[in-house]
Amino acid sequence: MQFKNFDIAAFLQDNWQKKPLFLKNPWTVWHNPLEPNELAGLAIEEGIESRLVIQSEGSWQLEHGPLPDNRFDTLGTSCWTLLVQAVDHYVPEVAALIEPFRFIPNWRIDDVMVSFAADQGGVGPHFDQYDVFLIQGSGKRRWQVGGHCDENSRLIPHDELRLLAEFEAEESFICEPGDILYIPPGISHDGVAMGADCMTYSIGFRAPSRSDLIGHWCDDLLAEMQDDDRYADPDIEVQSNPGEISPHAVDRLHAMITEKMGDREAFARWFGQYSSSPKYSEIDWQPDDKVQMPALRKRLQQGAALSRNPASRFSFIRQNAGPLLLFVDGETIACADDMVRFAESLCAQNTVTINETETDSENVLNLILELLNRGCLAFDPVD
Repeated sequence: MQFKNFDIAAFLQDNWQKKPLFLKNPWTVWHNPLEPNELAGLAIEEGIESRLVIQSEGSWQLEHGPLPDNRFDTLGTSCWTLLVQAVDHYVPEVAALIEPFRFIPNWRIDDVMVSFAADQGGVGPHFDQYDVFLIQGSGKRRWQVGGHCDENSRLIPHDELRLLAEFEAEESFICEPGDILYIPPGISHDGVAMGADCMTYSIGFRAPSRSDLIGHWCDDLLAEMQDDDRYADPDIEVQSNPGEISPHAVDRLHAMITEKMGDREAFARWFGQYSSSPKYSEIDWQPDDKVQMPALRKRLQQGAALSRNPASRFSFIRQNAGPLLLFVDGETIACADDMVRFAESLCAQNTVTINETETDSENVLNLILELLNRGCLAFDPVD
């Protein structure tokens, strides 16, 4: 799917992380990529994150999946919503919805959550700490958009749902199939289904907090530190007051921390691994039958293309000196010479065709073989 009338440059300048934007069906052709019964089928599967939100007489009930396969028969025809996370991992047609939004870097894209709501169903007024594009798949939903919220905004008491106790709409939009509503971080919003068969696709973006970055970066550093790397002061002098922690000691102690944390190259390598780690690391995507090099060569010589696993994350960092660093699912692969163009192509597009130079490169072939057998790549089923 592609856009026909979406000004990306204007959007980034005027709206991205600034203000909401409603787009009236900007697609060249829109079709809903998933049926409600397919979404329900995912919600009953082990290992797939799903939730059921039910509103009844002013109260909110939340159930976590996997849901019993007969649960939907008991829900009635109004005031409930099914949400399934990371549907793009399992349905290629849903993963394709991300492609037009690749003007945002790969590492910022999280996943596609899909919701199905009965008439008047919704999840209540709330705000997110990340950007989201809300694509109406089928049916209608009325979105009301309010002002900016933060951690001090008052919430309705609930153990799991973060719903606003006070919500005042400033704008209202009726979303029909193909329409898109962009919501920046912190902006309150509330969507309610208008009629049956309301499906919405939420493309969410990751925004690591400062505390997350510091905490995970420090954890990584600590794992590599030696216990005998300790404070030393061979030039110590007698102080007038032994109770004082001298400026010289503070400087030396502070340097012990900042020298490690200030290593930009080490941080870049760590962040590439951290940001490309799989959303659900417990899922094993490796193929049942390992690909062997002779079979790989034959398929590539026949012109077979390679497709990325939608659940895999690809990104890279250029270093000032040294090889390009390719990050795939939390692993670092150093790429030099003939591997560089291939690595860049992998990160730029979901499907890659290998040229003649690359099929003659042992380094490129070994990389392809490794990624195929890890389940990060697969032969394009079209071929």
